[in-house]
Amino acid sequence: MVMILKFIFILVVLGAIGLVGYAYLGDLAPEQVDVVTPVTLDAN
Repeated sequence: MVMILKFIFILVVLGAIGLVGYAYLGDLAPEQVDVVTPVTLDAN
């Protein structure tokens, strides 16, 4: 039973390290696009 818990703990730790590594090294920068929207003002 202790062996299974140790294995699960190791998997959780490796998963957390992988997630942090992907967040820092992965290409997570958003694409920037210029948005031009005409605005009609009804100023009566």
